[in-house]
Amino acid sequence: MAGRINDDDVKAVRDAVPIDAVVSEYLQLRNAGGGNLKGLCPFHDEKSPSFHVSPAKGLYHCFGCQEGGDTVDFVMKIDHLSFAETIERLAAQAGITLRYEEGGYTPGRQQGERTRLVEAHKAAAQYYTEQLESPEAVIARTFLADRGFDQDAAAHFSIGYSPAGWDHLTRYLRGRGFSDQELVLSGLSQEGRRGPIDRFRGRLMWPIRDISGEVVGFGARKLRDDDNGPKYLNTPETPLYRKSQVLYGIDLAKKEIAKTNRAVVVEGYTDVMACHLAGVTTAIATCGTAFGEGHIKILRRLLMDNSGSEVVFTFDGDAAGQKAALRAFEDDQKFAAETSIAITPGGMDPCDLRLAKGDQAVADLVASRTPLFEFALRHVVSRHNLDTPVGRAAALDEAAPIVARIKNSAIQHESAVQLAGILGILDTQFVVRRVSQLARWARERGRDGGPGQGRPQRRETPSAAEPQRPAPGAGGPALNLRSPAHRVERELLKLALQRPDLVSPAFDAYGADEFSAPPYAVVRQCIEEAGGATTGSADGDYLARVRAAAPDDTVRAMVTELAVEPLHTRRDPDEVYAGVQLVAVRLAAVNQRVMEIRGTLQRLDPRADPEQLTAVQNELWVLQQYGQSLRERGAAAL
Repeated sequence: MAGRINDDDVKAVRDAVPIDAVVSEYLQLRNAGGGNLKGLCPFHDEKSPSFHVSPAKGLYHCFGCQEGGDTVDFVMKIDHLSFAETIERLAAQAGITLRYEEGGYTPGRQQGERTRLVEAHKAAAQYYTEQLESPEAVIARTFLADRGFDQDAAAHFSIGYSPAGWDHLTRYLRGRGFSDQELVLSGLSQEGRRGPIDRFRGRLMWPIRDISGEVVGFGARKLRDDDNGPKYLNTPETPLYRKSQVLYGIDLAKKEIAKTNRAVVVEGYTDVMACHLAGVTTAIATCGTAFGEGHIKILRRLLMDNSGSEVVFTFDGDAAGQKAALRAFEDDQKFAAETSIAITPGGMDPCDLRLAKGDQAVADLVASRTPLFEFALRHVVSRHNLDTPVGRAAALDEAAPIVARIKNSAIQHESAVQLAGILGILDTQFVVRRVSQLARWARERGRDGGPGQGRPQRRETPSAAEPQRPAPGAGGPALNLRSPAHRVERELLKLALQRPDLVSPAFDAYGADEFSAPPYAVVRQCIEEAGGATTGSADGDYLARVRAAAPDDTVRAMVTELAVEPLHTRRDPDEVYAGVQLVAVRLAAVNQRVMEIRGTLQRLDPRADPEQLTAVQNELWVLQQYGQSLRERGAAAL
């Protein structure tokens, strides 16, 4: 039975790894005010950033899809890890040695599957790198040198060599404690007649890393004529490696992509190397597959999907390159970023271009880019004879729908004017009207629910969203927790979680029945069970205790949401602001009770017990006086 990780070690890992550092490995974060950060959610598609991170609290929450939690929750969800695997990974990053209970720690038996596969790839990458220096690997070193890559370049990209024998790596990894089953599952080995053999033999090896920097696969280039395999051989689909969701070089390029708001997409491993060595350090490449949906999602999170960002595709100028460019254009509208294309001269790829003309030529190639939609238009138009009215009309019929797909109306208008110039049509407004008509028809089909025409709904940011939630444990209509009736209760709970020093000790005297929204009443109860807001002022575990007190995942998610959501004040919150919220919630509860007592008085039989009648009237008078005092004196009356 696998040993359980020591609780103190789990806490040490949670405290040691900042959540913003972990999340920043996967998406770009920007200042959201109030000490929080925001970015595009990695768990659902959205146009506006609604994914908020609170470094001070160690929590994240998406106001679009309602995902939330702490650092461990984030890593578990985004990398599909178990709790133990996540703690092991974060512990390794923080340099913390974990202790295992119930029988001690046995490597290989107690680590999770994904962790074991990652460790196997890490060991394989180190092995291949060492083999590049072996006498047998002279052919690999020559290949690199012939393409302008020296020893330092090979080391920078961790290039390696797989020996030509049948099972060199397999035997090496067995000696490191990995089982045959693990080696086959990882894709490093494959079944042979007498057991597992190496998948990669006698090839130049590129380690393929995910966005967090872990090796998840390899790309292998054929070096010998007697190798009957394909020119490039990649790791097969495994629990770690999915070619539609990895980009070669993303671990090296991600920070520069986020900084410059530009990504350069090239076609091969050596092209990525050439670009980076030439100073184009935002270059990345797909791994043996077309640039697709999964790759787009990775880049959108790094680029923040704003209109000032750019994706530059580089393709050879031959027919295959033009076909690839047009395929990329089909996904153009999935980016908010501008998309451009840089066609390499003479059919050379960036690696050949650097070798023939130097680093500056590679930089100039990217600088010479043209908008991808313009390239696509000219390609479509080139198939028609523009010297005749019939040819121009046919070209317009084919090209206008392309322009009509552009969602930004200003860009669409400018592109329509540009199309008129390309076609040589003097009546520019005729082309503009034609494009507008096509765009309008497409929108109308979308509203009517026509096949394939439905438009994705825009995700709202926290300030505009009106989430509808059912009350916990209750049926009936959904409860609008951001309605004016509940907004102040929400703000007070946010203060109690984010700034307990401003609302305590007064908040701890509030009962759950003072919160009219049932979900908020449950959160108030969680705070009480965690020791109250008074304990949160100087206690780093306060939020963790509140989340632990939640009766289910729904309430726990709401606690996280309230702890991360910005307060509705443009200034730093102070005691005056907190007092306003405390008074508003208490006054609403008093007014509600006054209404209930008045209803009771109306229902009382005139012949009722005089003592009962007097008691109800006295309670009404006391509450009315208290309400008046709250209105006049504010927080001083609490």
